[in-house]
Amino acid sequence: MALVNENFLKLPGNYLFKDIAKKVKTFKVTHPKTKVISLGIGDVTQPLAPAVIEAMHKAVDDMTNKKTFHGYGPEEGYQFLVEEIIKNDYAPRNIYIEPGEVFVNDGAKSDTGNIGDILNCDNSIGVTDPIYPVYIDSNVMAGRTGDLLNDGKWSNVTYFPCLEENDFIPQLPDHRVDLIYLCYPNNPTGTTLTKKELKKWVNYALENDTLILFDAAYEAYITEDDVPHSIYEIKDAKKCAIEFRSFSKTAGFTGVRCGYTVIPKKVMASTLNGEKTPLNPIWDRRQCTKFNGTSYITQRGAAATYTTEGKEQVRSTIDYYMNNAHTMKAALEKSGLKVFGGVNSPYLWVKTPNDTPSWKFFEEILYETGIVTTPGVGFGPSGEGFIRLTSFGNYEDCLEALDRLATWLK
Repeated sequence: MALVNENFLKLPGNYLFKDIAKKVKTFKVTHPKTKVISLGIGDVTQPLAPAVIEAMHKAVDDMTNKKTFHGYGPEEGYQFLVEEIIKNDYAPRNIYIEPGEVFVNDGAKSDTGNIGDILNCDNSIGVTDPIYPVYIDSNVMAGRTGDLLNDGKWSNVTYFPCLEENDFIPQLPDHRVDLIYLCYPNNPTGTTLTKKELKKWVNYALENDTLILFDAAYEAYITEDDVPHSIYEIKDAKKCAIEFRSFSKTAGFTGVRCGYTVIPKKVMASTLNGEKTPLNPIWDRRQCTKFNGTSYITQRGAAATYTTEGKEQVRSTIDYYMNNAHTMKAALEKSGLKVFGGVNSPYLWVKTPNDTPSWKFFEEILYETGIVTTPGVGFGPSGEGFIRLTSFGNYEDCLEALDRLATWLK
């Protein structure tokens, strides 16, 4: 009989958002007349930019002609998109990235979960807490995390608590960790690190031969000057960090699926006998084996986000979501709630009143107002006592939700 990967059996129940979906489905069945407004899952609602649609339509037309038809593309991504990524996302910040260091994918979630394929299962990992669940769950599947303890933590994971009392700024570990996950602007708290704070993590990584896995999926939402858009803005970060980017929240590609990963050729890992080896060609080999590349049509759409019209249209949508965030933050604070984030991020991290447990507050809001949120404890033990809200909804729905909440909180 075939043997199962028993690490999967360690995972507690369902993926967070699947649990939420089940609870919302139950609510809809028992309250069929209630209009449910979702401020929970981080999915976009505004349509794709016209420049993107036009480019994708043209790409579809390309597929109807023998001369312009595209079959399998390069696993690393088409050169036309890679060049636009380098020219627009890195060159303006004086960051030199080579074409062979960019790998186009079907969204950042895939690569943040799959990057562990090229890393030894005995690596120790460190995570900010709360944290995007994929980072932990993918390492549970690989057998790196040990056992789940009663406090909700994994025995072989080092946690960096991000709490109200430390302004949600994680503290460096007092021991060596092999792999560290950082996500900034942060999901779920919506908070950020300044260049000075991020430099501390890069310096730690360089001193300890640590690999940083940096998720920059929300960098387009940054508004403050001292907040880095890329970890490579920090000197020598190309020696110790892999960066993940996404078109999902930047350009509304949650249903189209496209992102990219940057693995500089200077990033090394060690073999068991102490020999250092570059990770870039290993990831390339992994992708060529397990991934057939992102579709030509999708990549044409992604490339269109870098045209003059595309940039303006994408920025307009981002501004729309951030206007939602600012409106929500002001209204919630006026209602007496403590709110973090919403300045450089589409996420708002809201403290539950009277230390109400996250799941309890989630259910109270759902059943008494018809509004869907995300319980903070679903992102890790330090998320207890908070809920996450997203600003990706329609503006009118956000206003209605705020009115319902204000009435209920009174």
